[in-house]
Amino acid sequence: MTRNLITLFDLAADEIDRILTISRELKEQLQAGQRPALLQGRGIALLFEKPSLRTRVSFEMAIGHLGGSSLFLGDDTGWGSRESIKDFSRVLSQYMDVIVSRSTGHAKVVELADHASCCVINGLTDYCHPCQALADIFTLQERHGALSGQRLAYVGDANNVARSLAIICGKLGVEFVLAAPEDYQFGQEFLDQLASELPDFKILQTTDPRVAVENANTVYTDVWASMGQESEAADRARAFEPFQVNAGLMAVAPADACFLHCLPARRGQEVTDDVLDGAQSLVIEQAANRMHVQKGLLVWLLNES
Repeated sequence: MTRNLITLFDLAADEIDRILTISRELKEQLQAGQRPALLQGRGIALLFEKPSLRTRVSFEMAIGHLGGSSLFLGDDTGWGSRESIKDFSRVLSQYMDVIVSRSTGHAKVVELADHASCCVINGLTDYCHPCQALADIFTLQERHGALSGQRLAYVGDANNVARSLAIICGKLGVEFVLAAPEDYQFGQEFLDQLASELPDFKILQTTDPRVAVENANTVYTDVWASMGQESEAADRARAFEPFQVNAGLMAVAPADACFLHCLPARRGQEVTDDVLDGAQSLVIEQAANRMHVQKGLLVWLLNES
């Protein structure tokens, strides 16, 4: 049976745990100078409509380390315009074992997966970013150990990253708190889906970032205006100004709390330099773990799922 990762609702908690375990084993092997050819003979297409540093490079290196072949396909392929998504997906599936799609629209990736006969991974859409959240949780495991009972405070826009973090926290027993202006909190449709999929999981939404970070093991933020929201940037900057993660806000959190940001960051906006570059920041380790976790995901999808 072909498995896909479109949102983290697609994975059970034990499957997430297994992916993280494989990722940890492969990271340790790489640190010991070992690169097992677990993807030998496998072809992975990177179908990207959006600019990328971390997602593209981390996937290409993950595939190469494990002996697979990657093929980058940019937005000039014209999928959904020059050719229907149905035809494009059915044909590309004949050549590849996995398609990783970084798309402008979530519905396009859903349709791509509906017609593919190979595995499809959501490398980012405007709705969610599951690969990022997997790497984030892996980073927190490395830092804090057991995840259950931890508290993650997300300070900022309820965007694609926030949705994926909320889902994975619900799956793994991590308390999730969102601090944002009311107009930028989770919408009812997403909250209803969370309640349906994870009925025992309750999230807190607040307009007070200090309430969110109090007792938080992790403080997380992201840009206030994502790709495609440039016209809203000025309005968003005004709305989110009280939600900047700075030394004062971090001082409210426990002394051993860590700071995460999926990058790229707008220094001086959602986060100050002293926090981003400070001792509590794990952003570089977090970015590096994208590669390790995507190795684990690919191996699990192709060899175990």
